[in-house]
Amino acid sequence: MDIDALRSFLAFAETGSFTRAAKQINRTQSAFSTQMRKLEEGLCVKLFEKEGRNLVLSEAGLALRSHAEKLVDLHNHTLKQVKCYENKRPLRLGCPEDYNDNLLPKMIKILQRAEPTCSVHIVNEPSVSLRQKLDAGELDAAIVTRAPNSEEGYWITSDRGVWISHPDFILDDSRPIPLALFNTDCKYHASAINSLTKQNTAYQLLTCSNTASAQRAIVREGLAIGAMGALSVTSDLKILDKMPTLPTVDIVFITGINSHPLLDKQCLEQLQTLVLVS
Repeated sequence: MDIDALRSFLAFAETGSFTRAAKQINRTQSAFSTQMRKLEEGLCVKLFEKEGRNLVLSEAGLALRSHAEKLVDLHNHTLKQVKCYENKRPLRLGCPEDYNDNLLPKMIKILQRAEPTCSVHIVNEPSVSLRQKLDAGELDAAIVTRAPNSEEGYWITSDRGVWISHPDFILDDSRPIPLALFNTDCKYHASAINSLTKQNTAYQLLTCSNTASAQRAIVREGLAIGAMGALSVTSDLKILDKMPTLPTVDIVFITGINSHPLLDKQCLEQLQTLVLVS
């Protein structure tokens, strides 16, 4: 059965007139009559019968009416569900790897709430690299740390630097402190080195990595202590007291050259309501 013919049939069922039904669906009465005749021929039944001077639905027509309403509703619902994918493109989102466990899932939840059918392609790289990809049009948005006194992006939360170790790790004053840090472009790397140097504390830079998972793995084995944002610390690691203070950084959401339809004003305002306590 043709769905358009069923819509026309229901127009008659609502109006009780070929003339009015034809006007309702913007057809001529002749075209409407032809469509109804073809519908009857396809079903091999009479859908209309005379009742005095009026044309009414036959018994078969009454039976078709309830089914036609369900079929048209299902067709409309199907179109609506499929149409939401029209011109859809994934959101290319950059995020430093150390925010994957804590911050990223909460961001995705807000994006999904804004658009349930959204698809997000995640790129894990340091903030510096993510900015370069944004400028090159390779990303639509990114979660990054921003410089002090900067007004860049949409503020999400702040993160404080902490020293971490295996729960049973014991600092040995007779030996240089083994360190597992991020790459040199990380704010915590520079701050950790500078603070230990100013205190005349001997250290050994055991590992330097560009991922939080690598850094945590070294610390988890008790091979070194690390310095990272509190939001990146997992429950199996210990935050050390009585160590030099590390800086606090702002985490912001920045958008690329070409705006993505998902990131409208309402969605960006929702992202800014995400305040994490570190």
